[in-house]
Amino acid sequence: MRVTLEKSAFLKALNHVQSVVERRNTIPILSNVMIHAKGGEVKLTATDLDLEIVESVAADVAQEGAATVPAHMVYDIVRKLPDGAQLELNQAGDKGRVAIVAGRSRFALQALPPEDFPDLSSGEFGNTFTLASTELRFLIERTRFAISTEETRYYLNGIYFHEVKLGNHLRAVATDGHRLAQSQMALPAGAQDMPGIIVPRKTVLELVKLLEGDDGEVEVSISSQKIRFKAGKLVLTSKLIDGTFPDYERVIPRGNDKILVADAKQFAEAVDRVSTISFEKSRAVKLALGEGKLTMVVNNPDSGSAEEEIQVAYDREPMEIGFNSRYLLDVASQVKAETMRFEFNDAGSPTVVRDPKDEHSLFVLMPMRV
Repeated sequence: MRVTLEKSAFLKALNHVQSVVERRNTIPILSNVMIHAKGGEVKLTATDLDLEIVESVAADVAQEGAATVPAHMVYDIVRKLPDGAQLELNQAGDKGRVAIVAGRSRFALQALPPEDFPDLSSGEFGNTFTLASTELRFLIERTRFAISTEETRYYLNGIYFHEVKLGNHLRAVATDGHRLAQSQMALPAGAQDMPGIIVPRKTVLELVKLLEGDDGEVEVSISSQKIRFKAGKLVLTSKLIDGTFPDYERVIPRGNDKILVADAKQFAEAVDRVSTISFEKSRAVKLALGEGKLTMVVNNPDSGSAEEEIQVAYDREPMEIGFNSRYLLDVASQVKAETMRFEFNDAGSPTVVRDPKDEHSLFVLMPMRV
């Protein structure tokens, strides 16, 4: 293998693929990135056996071939080369080494056989559809904050994507048992009769990074065990979470009739201020609803108390309800309108929060004792 590449394009692709490589690996080959030179491009592949990222870079290929080299090391080397540098990757007689040459710099990295590198992208994908990357990012951004990190309930460690036949929608849902986030869009052509799938948290986070600033289209392919995203020269393939997502519809209240509308920015800032002295573990804040006003109260025997009142639109009977302040702030950060709408029932029942500018999303918060 002998190829010549431009530093910035190579570095950008390396940055994308090496992010899935764990710093510590019991399987040596998983610490490496596969470099495959063929035609007029170099294809870079990295995997952790659950997630695989492939990206292609234009290159001058003098001799085709493939090799695997330590992912983080080659990334650091290329990152430290001068801007605008041309670099050559060369694997000659010694198949156990790959040389990187740029100007007067020369590195020789240990290589492992490319035939030992795992392939995650093989297999059949039953459903394939295309949607705008902005739409996919919207579904993810609206829901990912509610993904559970509790390993015992592994089936909540991702976003649940599924078809909603009533209304013909593609819906994304995430919950950790304390809060729930739901968003949806018109069902893309080709997604009809798709299986319900749970996309893992790590895959979601990587996908957000890879699609940042991309306004093109994403091709999504689904099988019963894997999902594949194609965007331009980049392909991400991931295993799905093998589990059953709970019947989340049961926890979304339909009859909450106590409506409160608050200025979203004012509400978030007030919650942030009073929660400063709350218990680090519970982060509890009490909301006292009264006619035309909302009072936020925090009591902490160890550090003191805090209280702040804001004006709101509310004309029902007074009520007190407690929430985790961090959950309130997470939901408030998703609201793009100037106001946010709360739908309450009583102090012990789930509360629905809506963004008046977004009819496709809703958020559910479970109350807590304060």
